[in-house]
Amino acid sequence: MSTNFKELLKASFKSDDTEEWLDIHFNRPIGLCWALFFRKIHVHPNVITIISMFLGAASGFMFYYHDVMHNIVGVLLLMFANFYDSADGQLARLTNQKTQLGRMLDGLSSDVWYISIYACLAMRMMCDYIPFTTVTWGVWIWLIIAFSGLVGHSRQCALADYYRNIHLYFIKGKEESELDTFNQQREILEQVPKKGNFWQRAFIWGYGNYCKGQERRTPEFQKFITALRIKYPNYSDIPTTLREEFKEGSFPLMRYTNMLTFNVRSIIMYVACIIDMPWIYFLCEIVVFNMIYVGMRVSHERLCHRLRLKYLG
Repeated sequence: MSTNFKELLKASFKSDDTEEWLDIHFNRPIGLCWALFFRKIHVHPNVITIISMFLGAASGFMFYYHDVMHNIVGVLLLMFANFYDSADGQLARLTNQKTQLGRMLDGLSSDVWYISIYACLAMRMMCDYIPFTTVTWGVWIWLIIAFSGLVGHSRQCALADYYRNIHLYFIKGKEESELDTFNQQREILEQVPKKGNFWQRAFIWGYGNYCKGQERRTPEFQKFITALRIKYPNYSDIPTTLREEFKEGSFPLMRYTNMLTFNVRSIIMYVACIIDMPWIYFLCEIVVFNMIYVGMRVSHERLCHRLRLKYLG
């Protein structure tokens, strides 16, 4: 690996605190190779994101089948979708092509992947027997998977993404953190003319509600950040001791945000599907991941409450 490649790889990271080991040593280097290739042929990061959507959705169709070969193809397709998902962000940072649409598409891409995967797994499992019984899952599996996705997966990933961006805010400031707000998105939406901009407005509206959900689940952080911005309107005025103490308290939670996003989740799903026991994945998502989610949320809210009282009154 050349020194130049190492420097580019380092520059493409958001921060050492928020990057996973598997991403640093596997996903990001491969993603950067694709990013450099796409830069050479002048492909925009948003196009790469859209390609990743198709790859991730196609992986769902492969997971519908019970045999190992189809499932391995599904694993490979989802891995490439993730490489491209990494490549679009790396290319955007390296070429300064970061856009609001790109941010929204990036969040949408994983939703497209998992909607396809979950729907195909539901169809796959309908005729399977519930473990240790002679009863099939039937249509009930759709309700279980819908609960797993809507109450588990979507909330877990949204909050993990939010906490990562909060941590980045205290490391690098607003410009590097992508810490967006519902009110900010509402203002952007009001500035976009209704006529001829249906899809743009739909994206902004959806992303705004995504931000609103993040804010609704973090009441103590909202009090903390509001008081912080009132007392210190300029980021540079925030005391170093406050920033350092927040980073110190937030850093241990980054390992949990990483567990709730792609790598750990996907490895469990790969194994569960290949051994033809996909119910294991949904059991982990409903029980284990939700326990991590609750613990992470409680810890972060306590940190924000403590620092607000200590520094902001």
